[in-house]
Amino acid sequence: MALTATVHRVEVALSDVDRSVYESLDLRMARHPSESMRYMLTRLFAYALSYEEGIAFSKGGLSSTDEPPVAVHDPTGILLAWIDVGAPSAERLHKASKAAKRVALYTHTELNLLRRDVAKKEIHRAADIEVWRLEPSFLDGLEASIERHTQWELVRNEGQLYVTAGKRTAEGTITRHPLVPPAER
Repeated sequence: MALTATVHRVEVALSDVDRSVYESLDLRMARHPSESMRYMLTRLFAYALSYEEGIAFSKGGLSSTDEPPVAVHDPTGILLAWIDVGAPSAERLHKASKAAKRVALYTHTELNLLRRDVAKKEIHRAADIEVWRLEPSFLDGLEASIERHTQWELVRNEGQLYVTAGKRTAEGTITRHPLVPPAER
């Protein structure tokens, strides 16, 4: 018998002070049996911290190689932002930067490993790709707060993240890095 995805409902009271975005998000996230909790949490942060009109999780989920985990489309369906998660291949990032005006990557992978893998290949507009790194220990600490129905208050202020679930608050950082270090451009 094949394992099926577990659907999580996550309600997020978002206060993204850095971008002046304040929203109440009611998300349904399907967690594939092969998906780690770190990856799912990174997907959740990618969605919430990139929130804008037209954002959506991919319909194909993790099995789709033709679309990003999170995307922003304009009302006519044109892809505006390709938002990837984890450690995508250089080929995938190349495809993304040709397909969308903006490409962002949310990851918990060590930057030197990510950069080493992508340095071997040509990536279209590599210098424009935003890399947002979350600390793995922060994500691991949040794992206990995720249930089938979860309510979070998420605040981002000056790169600091504060997640309140019930009476517990976790604090972590999110840092922006270039995919290609300035010395290598």
